[in-house]
Amino acid sequence: MTSSRLWIALCLAAAIFPAAAPAETTEQAMPETMDMLRHAVAAQTVEGKDQVPAFAQYLADKLESAGFAKSDIQIIPVARTAALVVHYRGSDRKLKPILISGHMDVVAANPADWQRDPFTLIEENGYLYGRGVADMKTNVITLVETFMRFKREGFVPKREMILVFSGDEETEMASTRELAKRYHDAQFLLNADAGGGTFDASLKPVDFEIQAAEKSYADFTLTVTSPGGHSSEPNPKQNAIYRLARALDKVAAYQFPVQHSEITLASLKATGEHTRGPLADAMRQFAAHPDDAKAAQVISADPAYVGQIRTTCVATMLDGGHALNALPQRAQANINCRIFPGVGIASVEATLGKVIDDASVAISIKPPPPVESPASPLRDDVLKAVTATIHERFPGVEVVPDMSSGATDSMHFRNLGVECYGVSPNFAKPNDTFAHGLNEKLLASEVPAALDYWHSLFTRLTK
Repeated sequence: MTSSRLWIALCLAAAIFPAAAPAETTEQAMPETMDMLRHAVAAQTVEGKDQVPAFAQYLADKLESAGFAKSDIQIIPVARTAALVVHYRGSDRKLKPILISGHMDVVAANPADWQRDPFTLIEENGYLYGRGVADMKTNVITLVETFMRFKREGFVPKREMILVFSGDEETEMASTRELAKRYHDAQFLLNADAGGGTFDASLKPVDFEIQAAEKSYADFTLTVTSPGGHSSEPNPKQNAIYRLARALDKVAAYQFPVQHSEITLASLKATGEHTRGPLADAMRQFAAHPDDAKAAQVISADPAYVGQIRTTCVATMLDGGHALNALPQRAQANINCRIFPGVGIASVEATLGKVIDDASVAISIKPPPPVESPASPLRDDVLKAVTATIHERFPGVEVVPDMSSGATDSMHFRNLGVECYGVSPNFAKPNDTFAHGLNEKLLASEVPAALDYWHSLFTRLTK
């Protein structure tokens, strides 16, 4: 190559891949991060207030100011909400991208019920308080800040990263379905809204869980009708409310069969080894011998863990009658089911029918149609990268797979064949964050820790 051609080639390379700037420290990134988090908590992205599009635009403007091209940022309107997509282009376009998911909406919060204004970020006694600090605006902001830091540093990943933030994960998940439809051709997805670490009461790390599976979610409506009539002429055998009550008693008494997977056995084993008492003993026994009925019975008696070994169905809403002085013509109940991966929705509906054993009780699936979410394989590259990153903060802490009893955006991506892993960096004591509840909080230490974590993890996975 001639010297002139070499000079031109070098200039072109510099334009495409600018020289890396000095790496920002987490300490340098914290003021900007906290400013964005204050704005995020103040943005009332609850159902009905239509604030998600404005919040998405705020994040888009921040990313553009850090050097992202307008063409790499997209806000997708969906009904009264929106999704945000951000491309961090990689050097090897032949490689499938890594998706990084989260959600911008939060559960409603009534200021009159809270000890502090839920939409003002407040720091007290080592905690951050505000709606969304735990679920999950802190991770939305630390992810955005990490992308901005990478861009300012001139970082060029080999594999493209794509932020896919939904706007109604807490409600309809319409934006999630749209994102999954558009972005399912990916190497895998990292979900910032699942997984995470556990502290004991003294803030000593216990373990870190990677969510590799979650249960399917389905609502079934039970409906009983009758001719009704005057309340002065009761007929207990025809009364729609009584017949519905008998059906509900049968559902309450039924337990679905015990089930297990590689993921749940590893999770129960780790939890049992790090805790004490009869429940911990049962977990260790079940992990070693999943056919142990006595151990399964002990685990099933604990509301926090019954979902780890069974499909669960529970009544959540009732509606019946039309007048105080009339026999009910209709009575309905909602049955909410969290279904073990691999179990079909139709089979759960059939089981409910057999359990109720009353042809006059109609069973129907409440829309939108439930999504079956198969477990993701335990990828060695993800496990190694997450473990190495966690060990930078807490050397030797055990990293184990986990199955969520709840539902996240991952279920729509898993349903379309994307392998998904919940890898939230946040550590918390059990039942300490009050996500979805009153006075939601997060340890303030988890903000700088998240910045370190995301920066390190993405560097490892995109080489």
